[in-house]
Amino acid sequence: MQKLNFPNYTFRFKNSENKVAIFDEIRKKFILLTPEEWVRQHVVHYLLNEKKYPKSYINVEKVLKINGLTKRYDVVVFNPDGSIFLLVECKAPQVTITQNTFDQIARYNMTLNANYMMVTNGLNHYFCHMNYEQEKYNFLRELPEFTISR
Repeated sequence: MQKLNFPNYTFRFKNSENKVAIFDEIRKKFILLTPEEWVRQHVVHYLLNEKKYPKSYINVEKVLKINGLTKRYDVVVFNPDGSIFLLVECKAPQVTITQNTFDQIARYNMTLNANYMMVTNGLNHYFCHMNYEQEKYNFLRELPEFTISR
């Protein structure tokens, strides 16, 4: 797999029937290693190791209903009160992040109401904070680290 714009992390891999799987620390199982999954696993390790988000607050690839359609979000980090702190949309490294990507995460966030959003293809990362009063998002250089006082 290609080198991504994240720190180096140690992953567990498994080969089965000529397919490679990567262990997901959150789902606690091996997942087929696709380019998007490679990015998603880097994001999970980034949130755990660099941002110190508790593993128990992170959720990966869950179903979400939007206007009667079934969608799946990539990664969500919850606040202690159960509201959503961060919504992450992952794309494969060869997928260019466009306005469509931001539109997709914005549609998901209309249902989830996260405080922060992250969009990444593993090479380029975009972070923003939601301003619900002004109905816009403000881009950030970095995500905040986890603090219990939220």
